[in-house]
Amino acid sequence: MYFETFSQMKKQLGQLDKWLEAAAGYAKAKSFDPNVYLISRLAPDQFPFVKQVQIACDAAKLGASRLTGKAAPSNPDTEQTLEELRARVQSTIAYLDTFTGKDFEGAASRVITNPRWEGKVMSGADNFQEHILPNFYFHLTHAYALLRHNGVNLGKLDYLGTLSLRAP
Repeated sequence: MYFETFSQMKKQLGQLDKWLEAAAGYAKAKSFDPNVYLISRLAPDQFPFVKQVQIACDAAKLGASRLTGKAAPSNPDTEQTLEELRARVQSTIAYLDTFTGKDFEGAASRVITNPRWEGKVMSGADNFQEHILPNFYFHLTHAYALLRHNGVNLGKLDYLGTLSLRAP
């Protein structure tokens, strides 16, 4: 289950990369600097777009890392352009490509720590259900909403991506 879910996260990050490409195209068509997206917010107390993308990437990358015990690459959160954000997304996808189903064996019972939890821990299963999944989709959806709000022509199929449809 874990491997399959991270495969879906990888797919969604691929969609995010396409949204970033669409945002650059929209900015070019409307003759404005595409990097203005990086500071956009839906609410004054919300993280800006750049942070939404960074956290979505980190949720997938660090989630897989903590569940498997594999070291995750470090990202210093210094992106200042859409192209740099695309590189971040693409590097996260490449990192997720390194995992196999075998890497996640025993993930449910692994003890997970996080510096923000002030010495507390969670089981891998609880962390996956209560933190990794909701955190990833929360920030991914906010990134999508911010681009939509700012005029980028995205729809539900852009969010979902290609479906495995076939004749019965």
